Order: sequence, then structure tokens, then C-alpha cells
Amino acid sequence: MSDLSTPVLTDVWVETSWEDYLEAIAHPNLAKAKSYFHQGYMRIEMSPVGHDHAADNSLVDFVVQLYCTVKGIAFKGLANCSYRATGERECQPDLSYYIREQAQAIPWGTAVVNLDRFPPPNLAIEIAVSSLLDDQGNKRFLYEELEVAEYWVVDVQKAQISAYAIANRGSQRLTESQVLTGLPIAIVEEALQRSREGDRATVGAWLLTQFQG
Repeated sequence: MSDLSTPVLTDVWVETSWEDYLEAIAHPNLAKAKSYFHQGYMRIEMSPVGHDHAADNSLVDFVVQLYCTVKGIAFKGLANCSYRATGERECQPDLSYYIREQAQAIPWGTAVVNLDRFPPPNLAIEIAVSSLLDDQGNKRFLYEELEVAEYWVVDVQKAQISAYAIANRGSQRLTESQVLTGLPIAIVEEALQRSREGDRATVGAWLLTQFQG
């Protein structure tokens, strides 16, 4: 599999071994791919990132960072970081955050975050343009087993967010973030909707009125 003589199917879950998964993602042709492994299946995502995905990715990160800054919440935000439980599962969320006492949990010099050694992020976020059903289904099950505290799926087409609290390898829908205490999910959704018509500074000014009130 290391020479990719057999093309790797992308954007679907493919049954494989952990060893073959590692060989596949090490190939130079997949250097820019996002990769996932769960229960003996891998998913390689090669779709180019378009404007809408990139804009919502940036906007949601902006909202989280602004909220934490205004509220004095310690955090570290990571984009496309890989998390690995060796031989079992791996993920690469669009955005992830370590919050409060875990803000400095991952030291500099770390490449793939080894979940056998370090804790999972408190919040993982997937931005969905064409992968909505998978993000809400198989990937949610993956994040449940990784025991992240909270998981968001951003529906780019509808400017809506499905937010889940995760505990005991299960999940429950949220209307207010538990890891970003006091942040209504509806505020993030409205920021997404406002970004369709306004520039980032205008959206940011509106957010400040919400966060400082």
C-alpha cells in the first residue's frame, strides 16, 4: 500500500488495518489530506477547501477566540491537528481547543498528539459542506470514544450548528456550550448568518456587544 499502486478511496470509510492506514497517510500524495481511523476503518479526505468552508472555519475560530479573550478563559486553539490513540483511532478535526486548566496540556515540539500520553481536546469542531451526515454520524461516534468533552458540527449550507456534550462515550445535544460556559450556540449561528452579509469587523463589533453585556 505504500506505493499507492491501488488508488485510495477518498471521502468514504474503507476497511483496513492500522498498519496499512499508517502506510497510506505517510505517502507524499496524501500529505495534504485529512485522515481518520475508527474501528478498523479509515477515511481520507482530499476535497479541496473552498471559500465557504474556509470562511466559516475562520469565523467560528474567531468567535471562540473572541469569547475566551473577553471572558478571560485560558485556551489554545489548533487547526487541523492530528490526534492519535495508537492502533485504535485517529482524527483531524478542522478546529480543536484545549480550555482552562488544559490550555497548556500539549507541549511545543509535539507533532501528532499522542492520546496515550496527552488528554484529548475539550472541544472539537468539524466544518461540513459535503460531509454533514458523516460528521454528525460516524465522526461523532469517533469523538465520543476519544472522550472529547464537546463536539460541534457546522452546517455551512444552513449556517447552523449541531453541538453535543460528550460523556460516558455517548452524546447529547446542547443549546449552550458547557466548555465555553455561558456561550449560547445560537449566538455562534447568528454570527455565521451575519457573516454572509457583513465583513469580519462588523460581525466582531456585534459579537462584542453580546459578550460584554
